[in-house]
Amino acid sequence: MTDRNRPLYMISVAAELAGVHPQTLRTYEQKGLVTPQRTSGNTRMYSQADIERLELINELTGEGINLAGVIRILDLQGRLEERDTELDDLHKKVRRLADRVHELETRESVNSLVRTEPGSLALRRLP
Repeated sequence: MTDRNRPLYMISVAAELAGVHPQTLRTYEQKGLVTPQRTSGNTRMYSQADIERLELINELTGEGINLAGVIRILDLQGRLEERDTELDDLHKKVRRLADRVHELETRESVNSLVRTEPGSLALRRLP
């Protein structure tokens, strides 16, 4: 668990940090906009990531976007982040494959030189 996701704040503190009423946080939770972690005693605990998300929700609603729109925006934002991660993974795979192709081309060049060099005793193919 990263520091951003560590549950730190009870609902009253989280509400104050986010600039909303605690009941608003309960409503957001019911609508799936935020999912605080729970203690063994079932107390809601909010992380810094939750606070940042609440600030974004406040910003969007402050611009006149209703909660249904906010839900859609957050969903699309999450999908975009997933695609960014997938794209980064694909770039890493392409780099590894390009390195491997270069390695195989180099081996083939060496093997070709070994096969064509006159008088060479090293006729064995490199693995």
